[in-house]
Order: sequence, then structure tokens, then C-alpha cells
Amino acid sequence: MKNYELVYVVKPNSDDETKESVLNKIKDVISSNGEVEKVDTWGNKKLAYQIAKFTEGFYVLVNFKSGVEVPKELDRNLKINENVIRHMIVVA
Repeated sequence: MKNYELVYVVKPNSDDETKESVLNKIKDVISSNGEVEKVDTWGNKKLAYQIAKFTEGFYVLVNFKSGVEVPKELDRNLKINENVIRHMIVVA
């Protein structure tokens, strides 16, 4: 199992319930074949450039351990989620 870091940005106008559902979905995917080590909520931050007419985003960092198939599944799920405007998964 490898260590990974996932940073994702949710639309800033999303309600708390939506933000929580995105995080729960991510935790479900990771727990299928790995483990979540740490979740760090950074909150609303200014974006470096405008994305989909948003100048701010709600940032969340997730550290986890898993096999190589989990990041692929996370990537697929985050791409189709309309509330996530950007995400990045890296090997830590």
C-alpha cells in the first residue's frame, strides 16, 4: 500500500450538507481497499485563477493509504461530481 494525498476544491456556494456528502463519498471509496489517515479542512480560499466563474473555493486535504486502484476510482468519481471544481491526487 502506498501513501497518497488528495486535495479537492468544492464550489464555495455549496451548503455544508453537500460538502459533507462529497467527503463521505471519498471516504467510502477509500475504505473499500485502503484507509483514511487524516482529513484536513482548509475552508474557503482564494483561487489562483478563475474556475467556472468562481474566484474562491472550499479546500479539503485527505491523506490516505491504499492500493493503486483506489486513486483511479477516486479520480473517476471526482470528475463526474458537479460540486467539485478541481482535484489532484499525488503519491506522498
